[in-house]
Amino acid sequence: MSLVLIGILSVQFGAAVSKGLFGEIPPVGMVLLRLGTSSLILLALARPRLGGRTAADWRPVLALGVALGAMNWAFYESFARIPLGVAVAIEFIGPLVVAAVGRRRTRDLMWVGLAAVGIVLFGAGPTKVDALGFGLALLAGGCWALYIVSTAATGRRWAGVEGLAVASTVATLAIAPFAVATAGARLLEPRLLVLGALVGFLSSVIPYSLEMAALRTLPPRVFGILMSLEPATAALVAAVLLREWLTPLQLLAMACVTAASVGAARTRSARDPIPGD
Repeated sequence: MSLVLIGILSVQFGAAVSKGLFGEIPPVGMVLLRLGTSSLILLALARPRLGGRTAADWRPVLALGVALGAMNWAFYESFARIPLGVAVAIEFIGPLVVAAVGRRRTRDLMWVGLAAVGIVLFGAGPTKVDALGFGLALLAGGCWALYIVSTAATGRRWAGVEGLAVASTVATLAIAPFAVATAGARLLEPRLLVLGALVGFLSSVIPYSLEMAALRTLPPRVFGILMSLEPATAALVAAVLLREWLTPLQLLAMACVTAASVGAARTRSARDPIPGD
């Protein structure tokens, strides 16, 4: 359990570090540094076999790479404009929709409905959320949904983390032209390179490694519920590091999304077999 919580904190700390650097490097530049770092590490660890692959092998991993790149770019652009906690909560609609579509039961749809109420509340009240940032967070959620579907398809054709390593490289190459055009020579500044590598470790390498280790022992229901704490964790980290304080209505909206995510995790685990049970 502690491994998952540390991973969640690491992700959100990495995002907060990124946001603090947006005055020096645009979001897409930071995304390139993050993805580049994780790609190099994953390629070194996985050493994927590329020869002898069929078109059917490449289609899902290319889709995964595009989804990964678009998800990260949209997400970083969103929390450059809106509070980090709000962006994370809105993004969660993606996996919730995937869960509901995959099961089509009333209870699953109810959780999506509760999350939708939370999303609506973010746009209500006296404190308005930037419309572009809001839309980009929704786009990131849609890309997250595609990422989930593509990950499953990739896992059936690529062993271990080979598919993720290739997909991360595809995402890096797809983002690179936009990052170079926007950030230019700043991508080569030693200080930003080091900080970008740090973000890559915090937001990708560390949490992924810890989650893989935790899943060997944690029941799926516990893992799902713990992951549902991400929006609240993001809001806490952003408040401490970035001084982003949410309004009571925004906190209520976040509570709706978190409750929907917890409910979906518990409902899913009640029907799915649990390893070791």
